Amino acid sequence: MDRRPGLSVRLKLTLSYTGFLMVAGALMLITGWLFLTRVKHVGLVFIPDYRLSVARDFAPMAAMTMLFLLVFGLGGGWFLAGRMLAPLNHITQATRTAANGSLSHRIRLPGRQDEFHELADAFDTMLARLEAHVAEQQRFAANASHELRTPLAVSKSLLDLAHTDPDRDTGEIIERLRVVNTRAIDLTEALLLLSRAGRRSFPREPVDLSLMAEEATETLLPLAEKHGVTLETDGDIAPAIGSRALLLQLTTNLVHNAIVHNLPEQGGAWVTTEVRSKTVVLTVENTGEQITPELVSTLTEPFQRGTERVHTDHAGVGLGLAVVKTITHAHDGTLTLTPRAAGGLRITVELPTQSPHHGSGASLRPWTAPRRNPSDAGPPLTMDTTPRWTQ
Repeated sequence: MDRRPGLSVRLKLTLSYTGFLMVAGALMLITGWLFLTRVKHVGLVFIPDYRLSVARDFAPMAAMTMLFLLVFGLGGGWFLAGRMLAPLNHITQATRTAANGSLSHRIRLPGRQDEFHELADAFDTMLARLEAHVAEQQRFAANASHELRTPLAVSKSLLDLAHTDPDRDTGEIIERLRVVNTRAIDLTEALLLLSRAGRRSFPREPVDLSLMAEEATETLLPLAEKHGVTLETDGDIAPAIGSRALLLQLTTNLVHNAIVHNLPEQGGAWVTTEVRSKTVVLTVENTGEQITPELVSTLTEPFQRGTERVHTDHAGVGLGLAVVKTITHAHDGTLTLTPRAAGGLRITVELPTQSPHHGSGASLRPWTAPRRNPSDAGPPLTMDTTPRWTQ
């Protein structure tokens, strides 16, 4: 924003100090004048026109005093204002440095704590978070470009093959194009979901995490049966506040991750919910191969896949746990990943609790988990049939 040139803050403070000093000096001189002219001093009562004599001697001294106060106020005020505003100059320089693109610079203002030091510390914290955010966005953009380039390049190769070899079976090419395009669409939708959750641009409403767990489990039951994974859900009503669609996506991603990152056969996955004093907890555990803590620490990064543990024909786009992490943080929660001693992974999502009677427009109705037909093929699905309440 363009502004007209004005007085500097240092000059304004100097003039303020000087003006205050001049007013204080003038008041003191007036007080002295009144004292000398209104009181009958011994020795002066016999001098005719003693007030005129006092004025004649007092005026030059008063003028010299005011001149001294003016010079002293300007010089001293300029010096003091410079000392007081020195930390602000450091902050200004750091701001200009950051505006030029250097986010690694820090003020680290020395001295004791005061308002300027609080401002400098807050500015350093903001720069640190901004630097981390920019680095994460740059890394994410680079990874996303790389991941999207692969299916596009494959599609181009298939189209070139169909163009150069018209006698080739088009059914096979079309099927491969369908698979590649499906992957590209899945990746694009995951990127959009990740961006939406990161901006926190979603409405919030009462949500029961136990219902989300049961719905996600029912949805992914065919996938679990295909890979021989037994799903079990259990737990209490877990009322939270947030986006139902995002929390369902979070739960679905966790259950999907527990299925595809499992043992080749006879694997298991457990989904539980519990209520603590101020939070509700969703826990998803699964069997599998041993995972090192180093690998666990990278699983929530975008496009990181535990490829050594994937026993499925669809490895995903590498954004499942990254989406979970972003949704959890957008709901002011915490995400914890812990390798199980027997193999596999335990993932815990902890969100702020919400009273089941939150809001005036929420209607409650009983819900009972659906049962499977015992004659159905595939591994058994164990689900808690305790009556639930849905919003």
